[in-house]
Amino acid sequence: MLKRLVLACAVALAAVSPATAQLFDRPIRIIVPIAPGGGTDVFARLLAEIVGGSLGQPIVVENRPGASSTIGTQMVAEARPDGTTLLFTANSPITAAPHVMTVRYTLDQLDPMFIVGSTGFTFCVRQDSPIRDAQALIAAMRAQPGRFTYGTDGVGGNTHLGAERVFRALGIEATMVPFQGAAPTLTAFTGGHIDLYGGSIAVAMPAIRDGRARCLILTQRAQHPEVPTASGLDALGIPDEETLIWWGMLAPRGLSPERKAALMTAFEGAWRTERFQQQLTRSGVTPNYMGPEAAARFIAAENAALERAVRQIGIERAR
Repeated sequence: MLKRLVLACAVALAAVSPATAQLFDRPIRIIVPIAPGGGTDVFARLLAEIVGGSLGQPIVVENRPGASSTIGTQMVAEARPDGTTLLFTANSPITAAPHVMTVRYTLDQLDPMFIVGSTGFTFCVRQDSPIRDAQALIAAMRAQPGRFTYGTDGVGGNTHLGAERVFRALGIEATMVPFQGAAPTLTAFTGGHIDLYGGSIAVAMPAIRDGRARCLILTQRAQHPEVPTASGLDALGIPDEETLIWWGMLAPRGLSPERKAALMTAFEGAWRTERFQQQLTRSGVTPNYMGPEAAARFIAAENAALERAVRQIGIERAR
């Protein structure tokens, strides 16, 4: 299977030249709307490195963080649709931020290219907690509404919305404490400042592996092989409340079919390499490639679900 995978990647990457070299007349920029070093940045840089110069131009990754990832997203939405400015991002500025803050772009300005994989958010107690499983945590939270504090990456972010969807469906309440991302949330959690870590599995993996965190609830339907102590939503009886974090590429709307096809061939080939697959799995991400049509349907469904969640929670759009 591995040999067939490697061969398929080689064929896919070779297929972009030499004709593809004539399609792009300047370097290709991948805008990452967060600071360097996070999972989104790592995935984008590895894809760019694997694709290399096969598109006839160098690929440059630029970090444009700020305003909950909306600054870099707006930059791409307003760019010329010639395939030389692309966005690689997690889903927050696409399906969450537009519902809770005023942004200067719409989803109609962006064309989904592909999604590389996804994973659920998780909620964890510290290893010294007497709470051992999801049912015990749910019972404790029901007995003391609002007493448990959980950290998220901000008001109206995907973690916050995912948590509230799950908690409301289970009939429990908790007090949300916002941070500037999953990494500061994890620091506060391991330092004992909040009761529950709330955030991506990828960020929590070091604490899970060294025993500092025991994760008990997932916001995805299925169990996660890297987090065997956590119950998915199927096991909790609320499968329709799934909220994922996913990573993918989008382009300004209006990209020509020829350029789109060349980009898709190159990047899908990079996704299929053993090197990229290993990076995803090491990060706790389930590899799940979605092309343009599947990605567009998936994003539209998630966008609608999170819009409903914002209304139910009563979050007012920030200006």
